[in-house]
Amino acid sequence: MTQQAQTIQGSIVAIVTPMFEDGSVDWKGLEKLVEWHIAQGTNSIVAVGTTGEASTLSMAEHTQVIKEIIRVANKRIPIIAGTGANSTHEAIELTKEAKELGADAALLVTPYYNKPTQEGLYQHYKAVAEAVDLPQILYNVPGRTGVDMHNDTVIRLADIPQIVGIKDATGDVARGAELIAGLQGKNMTVYSGDDATAYQLIEKGARGNISVTANIAPKAMSELCAAALSGDHAQAAALNGKVANLHNILFCESNPIPVKWALHEMGLVETGIRLPLTPLAQAYRAPLREALKEVGLI
Repeated sequence: MTQQAQTIQGSIVAIVTPMFEDGSVDWKGLEKLVEWHIAQGTNSIVAVGTTGEASTLSMAEHTQVIKEIIRVANKRIPIIAGTGANSTHEAIELTKEAKELGADAALLVTPYYNKPTQEGLYQHYKAVAEAVDLPQILYNVPGRTGVDMHNDTVIRLADIPQIVGIKDATGDVARGAELIAGLQGKNMTVYSGDDATAYQLIEKGARGNISVTANIAPKAMSELCAAALSGDHAQAAALNGKVANLHNILFCESNPIPVKWALHEMGLVETGIRLPLTPLAQAYRAPLREALKEVGLI
């Protein structure tokens, strides 16, 4: 594992891919966002995950976004490339690309549309890990994919050297704590993938949070994760209380619709988002604007 990969902890932003109104990628906007995150204390970046609209970027764009984020970050913080796919072959190709581009790790969501069995999930991740010599983080988000990777499958995968972590986006802290306990003695790190419960899972032994909220409140999320990692429960809970409304309202419509609109309100990105996602509905704009004002983001 690279030295950078070993330092993946704290607040890890699942960064948006800025776009112009016509849907084309705003490369200058992406560069500015990466610089802003580093200045604000974000500890690591996930390029082209769900929040980065991986599902509607072309293969060439997918690669180019990863390459650009790595270039701008210039080894100041670790970069994790989203390389998951429904096709094991495609996931291998994307992960190979990420390695060649210099990513510190890859994040691979469970195959969703084809809904594999637990054995299928095991064989999928095993095949990718054996094909590409790059640290790999599993990603379980059943609320989004309709596929739930069971804890015992994750524990089984932890014996494969390249598989070094999991983003647990179930939001079930008790289940996450059971997973952390089951991984004792194994070389696998657990990360929260649920902003609302992240500090609680970190207190149970997770090493950080792969976050949507960090897109708009990077400093607050970095401080929250640092407090939880240091064992300061009161401070972590207090900091979480300040952004709790954001955690909820950023899912008023499918991610990343609300977070991209919020970033535009903050003057950080253009309005672009790709179909079949559409700009935030009028009904949610005033409540989201109020939530941003409450925490001083606008």
